[in-house]
Amino acid sequence: MTKRLSRRAVMQGAGGLAIALPWLEIMGTAATAHAKEGCAKRFVTVYTPGGNVTDDGQGENRWRPTGTEDDFTLSSILAPLEAVRDKLLVMDGLAMRSAIGEQHQAGIIAWLCGTPQGGDGYAQGPSVDQAIASLISKGFPRKSLQMAVRWGTGKSHGLLHPINTVNFEDNENFDPIPPRLDPQAMFDSLFGALDPDSGQDFEARLARKKSILDFVDRRFESLAPGMGSADRQKLEQHLEKIRELETSIGDLPIPTDICQIPERIDTSDYDPQTGLNSTDNGSTVDATTDEAIPKVGRFMTDMLVMSLACEITPVASLQWTDTEAKHTFPWLGLEQHHHYYQHDGGFRPLECEQIATWYSEQHAYLLESMDAVEMEPGISLLDESVVFFGTELAHPSTHAKTNMPFLLAGGGGGMRGGRFLRNDGLADDSHNNLLVAILNLFGDDRQVFGSPEHCTGPYVGLS
Repeated sequence: MTKRLSRRAVMQGAGGLAIALPWLEIMGTAATAHAKEGCAKRFVTVYTPGGNVTDDGQGENRWRPTGTEDDFTLSSILAPLEAVRDKLLVMDGLAMRSAIGEQHQAGIIAWLCGTPQGGDGYAQGPSVDQAIASLISKGFPRKSLQMAVRWGTGKSHGLLHPINTVNFEDNENFDPIPPRLDPQAMFDSLFGALDPDSGQDFEARLARKKSILDFVDRRFESLAPGMGSADRQKLEQHLEKIRELETSIGDLPIPTDICQIPERIDTSDYDPQTGLNSTDNGSTVDATTDEAIPKVGRFMTDMLVMSLACEITPVASLQWTDTEAKHTFPWLGLEQHHHYYQHDGGFRPLECEQIATWYSEQHAYLLESMDAVEMEPGISLLDESVVFFGTELAHPSTHAKTNMPFLLAGGGGGMRGGRFLRNDGLADDSHNNLLVAILNLFGDDRQVFGSPEHCTGPYVGLS
């Protein structure tokens, strides 16, 4: 009689080592560039809440630049991006026509998915970042990376909800993807506890991992004779994964001129789970955690940039909060939450402009950090990438979704920066067309993304 062996027994046969199959599955073969020649290699999305000051109540658009496509002056809100303006595309005049549903929820879902809300409140299709990840992430340790700062405020109470979700799997269920919230756990997961100044430390850890894999390989081989043919085949497939891992494990992040392990900072004053204690109206304030938002955001940005440079993943998303943004801004001297300044306390254009300008400073830090990483002579990480900055509304006091304040940056796929693209009065102004054009930069030649009724072809003008 063929001996039956449970999964538990197989794991006990591995000597009780933490070498579970899911861990092996996410460790791919050596990471290499899989984008087609001439196509963009990396994609980053950055979400900020509440639209922008596209109307200050006096008829002034405080976000839109002035001038022509190639000769323009950045607004006061966008002024912090002046140093990278030659790699920036300011998009104006597009409408999120697929944002159908609850005001904020519909906007955050449509931004990357181009679909209305489904019956469960979530998207009816994948997000564009996940479609791109399916195309270019083969062989990378991680298909994509999702991270968020001060997330899950207000009505979602720290839990996944249509009001705070931007990423959806490229599968038949379009499963919502929760972001990573804990900066320290994220650092350990991405870079381990390596000492960036100690090559010996890295080599010792690498040798230990390889020795564990050697042991598991030998131990599992000893179990095979007592198995049936079907189980033996499954075991062989598992062993093959181990052998692949043995050949690729040397490609884990090692400090080099390009791949620099980020400096680990103290975030003990920041509670990543503070959203669990939130109230619907934002009346519960965690002042200590709110005060730490700027440094945590910079830390996460540093990890995002190095995850790309170290070829841990080619696709990453950063949310600066959720659509409610019911946290305070003590470093700006603002004691109320963002939603209060948007409309809960009546539209406050000066405070909203102050917050938006601060977010532009953080965008500039991300782009300048990417541009400082030289992947090869004369070509930066930013030059090979496409970065998409977006939000769920155009104007916070009306919840309008026309004239959306979108930004693109980078040079991936031949995208040409240093331009202000106005789309006023165009019949084909649906932002779904922009999502299609972004996909095309990565070598995906589809002509429709999201809801077909809101697609008329790829947006023309990115390159």
